[in-house]
Amino acid sequence: MHWLITGGAGFIGSHLSEALLARGDEVTVLDNLSTGRLKNLAASESHPNFRFVQGSILDRALLVPLVQGCDGVYHLAAAVGVKLIISQPVDTIETNVFGTETLLSIAAAYRRRVFLASTSEVYGKNNTVPFREEDDSVFGSTTKSRWSYACSKKLDEFLALAYHRERQLPVTIVRFFNTVGPRQTGDYGMVLPRLVKQALRGDPLTVYGDGQQSRCFTHVNDAVRAAIALMDCPDSAGEVFNLGGQTEVSIVDLARTVIALSDSRSEICFVPYEDAYEKGFEDMQRRVPDVSKLQAQIGFTPNSDLKVIIRSVIDYHRTHIESVSQ
Repeated sequence: MHWLITGGAGFIGSHLSEALLARGDEVTVLDNLSTGRLKNLAASESHPNFRFVQGSILDRALLVPLVQGCDGVYHLAAAVGVKLIISQPVDTIETNVFGTETLLSIAAAYRRRVFLASTSEVYGKNNTVPFREEDDSVFGSTTKSRWSYACSKKLDEFLALAYHRERQLPVTIVRFFNTVGPRQTGDYGMVLPRLVKQALRGDPLTVYGDGQQSRCFTHVNDAVRAAIALMDCPDSAGEVFNLGGQTEVSIVDLARTVIALSDSRSEICFVPYEDAYEKGFEDMQRRVPDVSKLQAQIGFTPNSDLKVIIRSVIDYHRTHIESVSQ
């Protein structure tokens, strides 16, 4: 198989590229390098079945031959990270909505299989956990730019399902829940790499709000394994799946665990949300996925527990000193 990965120089995309190449597939990565990094592709770039193309998902003329020349598309290109979304709301909406519509329309024309990366953010402020794929979304006011990302990804899902129903596009939607691991940067608001780098530097670990907000973390290797299995399963077309870990942890407890596992002497510093992001910032209190649908479809069970996941991030940043100093 020949796969096109949009946003493939990013954290998840680079790991996905390696996994597909390892099983003998061909991979073309499209990335504009706005948040993706070429060094993420160091393990793939010399492979004879790998090709990198620098460009935008919004460039239809560039995208058409890339889609036409592949067997399927993993669509990961998107604006990511709370800080980036708040600072660049126009780019967030345009990239997520217009980029996805462009990709879907081309894929439908050539009947290419599509994997659409979505997010747990689409559940919004819904407080009924665990989240199930059919649950309602509850968003805040349009005056809160933080919700523009969630709404844009929700619209992506509507578009994908519309293309499936009306034009028979074989598309599978996956909502990622806090995927973490080596190569993830904390530059755009990702919590675990940010806490790990602070701990390794001996800086205070900044926890936003009261730290009681909770998340479930997934190792990128588990996420990639599930993504590939879903694309190998024809019955997953037209469906939406949660993909996440099953261990819920508060952010303050996450910070304490990072300090313990990294043997750091850092302390925890609580920072008001409005100081970290913007006035009136609203967060999701809990993000807990129900993954029973995913388990029924592909028999998915995460291999890594929380401490193993945290250690993998610590080990990565210890061996990449330049990332810790950033």
